[in-house]
Parts: sequence; structure tokens; C-alpha cells
Amino acid sequence: MYQKGTIGYKPLPLPDRRDLTDDAARVAAAEHLALMRTRHSVRDFSDRPVPREIIADCVQTAGLAPSGANHQPWHFSAISDPAMKARIRAAAEAEEEKFYAGGAGDEWLAALEPIGTGASKPHLDIAPWLIVVFAQRYGLTAEGERYKHYYVPESVGIATGFLIGALHNAGLSCLTHTPNPMKFLTDLCGRPEQEKPVMILAVGHPAADATIPAVAKIKKPLDQILTLHEAG
Repeated sequence: MYQKGTIGYKPLPLPDRRDLTDDAARVAAAEHLALMRTRHSVRDFSDRPVPREIIADCVQTAGLAPSGANHQPWHFSAISDPAMKARIRAAAEAEEEKFYAGGAGDEWLAALEPIGTGASKPHLDIAPWLIVVFAQRYGLTAEGERYKHYYVPESVGIATGFLIGALHNAGLSCLTHTPNPMKFLTDLCGRPEQEKPVMILAVGHPAADATIPAVAKIKKPLDQILTLHEAG
């Protein structure tokens, strides 16, 4: 974290080490791949409650992500209050209606057609938790002095990936939602002006009749996402 003044480098012996054999590492990698293959974005949620401790542990996992200069330029607002969720849904749908009425442009709307999305966002009411991800554009000291954050989008993106993985590991589903613009979330969540909302995650258990778009199962093959440069 940021500390005011001159702070020198102080190395610590690596406190935690997973010293796996190659065979054990292969098994661990394959098991994690199998787990993540079962992750799906869903829009149909159950109203089954999710204990706040689970959400807190998953957010704490997100907070372990690497970040530029270790400034950790993120904040997560977790919301279960029904009235607050209803206000978020109303504001988000107002923006989405403009988007789907033509604001997005024909090409973007055509790209979304196989996903089956629309202006109605009932999951923002039904999912037991909404987690709003904020990016801190700069920091403030206790004295109110501004200091620079580094690699903010990259850092917040990594932390959000940690969060999504942690939620899935806990048996929960989530849906990323990015209404545009999202300034209403800063005010609604009572966050300071230097924090920019970048995403809403609807979080909970999938409904018994939950579906996913068939196209979501089509992933790029490994040879399209990996290039190996090996010795010899």
C-alpha cells in the first residue's frame, strides 16, 4: 500500500511456497482447468440467500491480487438491500433502454444477438448480492493529499478475475454487467469522486431452470490463444 514519505526496499524471505513435483503440478493444473470449465455466466438466479461471510472471503481474495506499485486501487461495494438493488436495476435499465434503442449501433447489437441480452435486467433484483467494482483513479492520504495510482485498469481487471474465480470456487454464479454510463453507482453507493465504477457483478445461486446461450460454450482452441517459444 502507499505510504507517505521515503520508504526503502526491504526484502522478506518468501513466506509461502507451494513446492509441487511436476506430476503434482500437472494434476493441480488439470483439476483447476476442470473446475473453471464449469464456470458459466448466468442471468437466471435463485433467491436463495448467500451468507455475507462467503462474499467477504471472496472479496478478500480479490484484494490479494497484484497491483501497480502495490497501491491496490480498488473498492468493492457488496449490496444485498432489496431497495438499493431495485434502485440500481431502475437506473441500469434506463441506460440499457437507450443502448438497445440504437445507441449501441447496429454492429454491436448484432454481436449481442447470439447472447440473448436485452434491456430488462431482472437479475439485478433477484440475485441475493450485487458487487459493484470501483477503480480508484488516485489515492488520498490521511491529510487529504492526492497521490498517483499506477496501472489502474490492469490492476482492477486482475482483482476482478480473482473475485470471479473465488465466487465460482465457492459454488456461486455471477454475471458481469456494465451499464454505460455508470456514474449513478458512485452516488448510490456513497463512494468518493475519485472512484470510477467499472462493473456490477450479480452474484448468487443459479435458478433451477437457468440457461446459458449456446454460443457461450464455444471457446477459442488452445492453439489460437497460446504461442510457445521454447529453447531448442
